[in-house]
Amino acid sequence: MDTKIGAVDACKPPCNEVGSLPRNGGVTVQNSTPLSHLKSSDSTLGRHLARRLVEIGVSDVFAVPGDFNLTLLDHLLAEPGLNLVGCCNELNAGYAADGYARARGVGACAVTFTVGGLSCINAIAGAYSENLPVICIVGGPNSNDYGTNRILHHTIGLPDFTQEFRCFQTVTCYQAVINSLDDAHELIDTAISTALKDSKPVYISISCNLPAVPHPAFSREPVPFALSPRLSNQLGLEAAVDAAAEFLNKAVKPVLVAGPKMRVAKASDAFVHLADACGYPLAVMPSAKGLVPEHHPHFIGTYWGAVSTAFCAEIVESADAHLFAGPIFNDYSSVGYSLLLKKEKMIMVQPDRVVIGNGPAFGCVLMKDFFKGLAKKLKRNTTAYDNYHRIYVPDGKPYNAEPKELLRVNVLFQHIQKMVSGKTTVISETGDSWFNCQKLKLPEGCGYEFQMQYGSIGWSVGATLGYAQAAQDKRVIACIGDGSFQVTAQDVSTMIRYGQKTIVFLINNGGYTIEVEIHDGPYNIIKNWNYTAFVEAVNNGDGKVYTAKVRTEEELVKAIDMSVGAKKDCLCFIEVIVHKDDTSKELLEWGSRVSAANSRPPNPHDASIAFLHSLSREMVSCQTALAFLQAYESTLKSENGNLKANQKVAGWKQPKGTTLSLAWSSVVIAAALYTGANLGSKIIKCVGKEGTKQKQSEEDK
Repeated sequence: MDTKIGAVDACKPPCNEVGSLPRNGGVTVQNSTPLSHLKSSDSTLGRHLARRLVEIGVSDVFAVPGDFNLTLLDHLLAEPGLNLVGCCNELNAGYAADGYARARGVGACAVTFTVGGLSCINAIAGAYSENLPVICIVGGPNSNDYGTNRILHHTIGLPDFTQEFRCFQTVTCYQAVINSLDDAHELIDTAISTALKDSKPVYISISCNLPAVPHPAFSREPVPFALSPRLSNQLGLEAAVDAAAEFLNKAVKPVLVAGPKMRVAKASDAFVHLADACGYPLAVMPSAKGLVPEHHPHFIGTYWGAVSTAFCAEIVESADAHLFAGPIFNDYSSVGYSLLLKKEKMIMVQPDRVVIGNGPAFGCVLMKDFFKGLAKKLKRNTTAYDNYHRIYVPDGKPYNAEPKELLRVNVLFQHIQKMVSGKTTVISETGDSWFNCQKLKLPEGCGYEFQMQYGSIGWSVGATLGYAQAAQDKRVIACIGDGSFQVTAQDVSTMIRYGQKTIVFLINNGGYTIEVEIHDGPYNIIKNWNYTAFVEAVNNGDGKVYTAKVRTEEELVKAIDMSVGAKKDCLCFIEVIVHKDDTSKELLEWGSRVSAANSRPPNPHDASIAFLHSLSREMVSCQTALAFLQAYESTLKSENGNLKANQKVAGWKQPKGTTLSLAWSSVVIAAALYTGANLGSKIIKCVGKEGTKQKQSEEDK
């Protein structure tokens, strides 16, 4: 689904896809100033940046002031339609920009040099992993200090101002350091357009003395911001569609599985249209929950290996053909690499690439174009869905708690299920909430967000702040564990300050439960807080807040009734006290499998090959290095992997008639130590004679 650039309705953003082209192929731009000539106070770098942010749909910037960004913040504040949201720390400002980008399509944060930037960088890394366009703006050193030997505060004490820049290079798709007005216009526009095109964060550093300086480049209304449309290679698209249709039409029980990269591909509507056309069952990977409608008649739940929705894994893993749309297979989503899938049965559709089985692959093919074309070529096949319908057993009768019985987590989520609607968004924190929230059945229009790839505990507090600020037509329901909450708790204060009406369920089970199930230890137990008293303290009587501490189902029902009734205009914070071992069965299964994956012992043969590869690279001048490596690997294969690793060589001697330098002796000894003297003897025969011909200096090199 395509949309317009630059809608600025703060209360109701048009969709989640700001930054793409509208359906008619043109670009609609929100101009923040109608005049063609700007006043000198408006023709500054700071105001230009502000206008560009408004133009792409950003109406809130999450900021923490510092001496290097104060003037810049003045100019952001002066822009009509742009609001500064002051956060308690830079990490939460970054998380808030992440949450804002999920709701609005793009987000922004503003922090100070190094101490602010490096505090924020963890959140930016998370946004990078989740393919979210977040614009991280940093107030940098005075432009006159670049190229000098001066040591500045907020640095590590070296006359080098590139430390922060170098750190951000690995977690952003573009970095702009603006210490001159001459190219500022170009750098800002390039950074913003790159963020939107690549759907990744960018870094913009602006010298602290530049935002207020007028410049001719900013004296006129800027050229309207626009993005060139991304187009599929038509021949490649047709070939990919034909090959995929042939692959799927031969299958007996094909299935569709949605993945998280459908968000960046903006292909949700096309995917649903494909499902309508082909009749295959439709599942989602856990990190794609909320990207396709769960009220679809062929929706069968979340595919997550051994912890899938009931009956979903059986249908997906028994299929003879799978179409995965934008998947990410990591150790978490694969439940410790335990998925029962075969690559030769898969069609992998990435945002601009299609791979069918073990080949062929088709590049420059956009996901949504591929789905639209494929929908016209597939024969309708409901066999797999009919099988699902045949084996499906409805959920059992919910557990009824005894009066005054300690509240159970599954009872809590029965009541949360009743709260969700098309006017709510569920945000799930890293932890057992992942698994409990996955089981929620989302009604039409209900949003859902969580951070699976990066999995940074504490993410949800800032993300809830940002999402609620961006989508004020929805009420956010956040499910947060006590351990995660303690990481980023301060910005509940910001939620109150800006009048947000979020409902936070703080699940207090006394520690890091998800980590207990992976590997237990005393470090997973945390200091218990009086969480409701904490929220009351940060409120300090200034805002609209409702808090409740619940231990039983009766108390929970009363608190929920207040949250959706008399206190519906308040930030509602409900602390739910449960037993420390009260976890979902899915977490128990998932934790044991991830623990097994984390605990795999080192593979000595893999280690030896890697070690010897590194040695051969260092001795690139010796042709025998390649011969040695080939001999080593071929012998390793011929021995079928039964060579004894790290066997100490007893009595191994260099054969007569060979002369080896120190470098080659090290290689042979290393090979012998890793694989045994027998292989060492074979290798020495390969390299010994040639080694005698090399000059000592060349060999040592």
